[in-house]
Amino acid sequence: MTAFAIPAAMMVASGSIHAVVNAIVKGGRSSAADPLHARMVARGSTDGASAVVLLPAAAFVAWPHGAEHWLLASAAVHLVYLYAMIRTYALADLSAAYPVMRGSAPLLTAAISIGLFGERIATTASAGIALIGAAILTLVLGRHLDARALGWALLTGASTALYTIADARGVRAAPSPASYIVWDFVLIGSISVAMFASLTRGRLFRDLRAQWRPGAAAGVLSVATYGVALWAYALGPTAPLAALRETGMVTALVIATLFLREAVTGRRAAAVGGILAGAALILAG
Repeated sequence: MTAFAIPAAMMVASGSIHAVVNAIVKGGRSSAADPLHARMVARGSTDGASAVVLLPAAAFVAWPHGAEHWLLASAAVHLVYLYAMIRTYALADLSAAYPVMRGSAPLLTAAISIGLFGERIATTASAGIALIGAAILTLVLGRHLDARALGWALLTGASTALYTIADARGVRAAPSPASYIVWDFVLIGSISVAMFASLTRGRLFRDLRAQWRPGAAAGVLSVATYGVALWAYALGPTAPLAALRETGMVTALVIATLFLREAVTGRRAAAVGGILAGAALILAG
């Protein structure tokens, strides 16, 4: 087993869990008819639950000395990411928006990590990253996604790439991966709840009473999906690992087909094949 196999497996698992979390956020409900408000409640409850789950662990891990600037950068970008995400889900279906958000992110992550930070990856891995991004983006073809939803989805993908870079650098600079992971979740969960409580003029807390069960489940899953991803970034190169996380789209399509009885079109089958082929190229590199 190569050194890359372990973080690669961690990323594949992380991607599958991530699709479930996004489905919960998209399906969030509230007492308000406004779909934007409902998404805010769902996301705020998810991030708040993640922070609560890991807050006790903050007493047992060191403050991430040497990685504070990356932690703060990640938190700042997450504000943009979270808001762009809920605006996207208020305007578009999950099946239309999710591929754009996830498909654009690994391509931008690769461009930044290689071009700006000089990370080196094999030619086959580069081809695999491009193939995964292209395969996911083909899922958007023929789906209704108006200009506003597309703009918010692309902003979500761009901010995903930026916080991925910040967190990958931060988790390596911290005294231990655990210290960065714990404080990252506590900080981002806190600012997420504060932002959405402000935007909803405090109604977030009233609606949390009805949303806390799915929010708690999504919060625990968020700790699992991104905690595993951050640990993987501490063990391997950013660009190929970020791309491997997007193999979760295969899980999303399998669930949609088997449990939601959605049709298996030729485009979907080709996209799944492209994602798996891209993952194989990355692993071969």
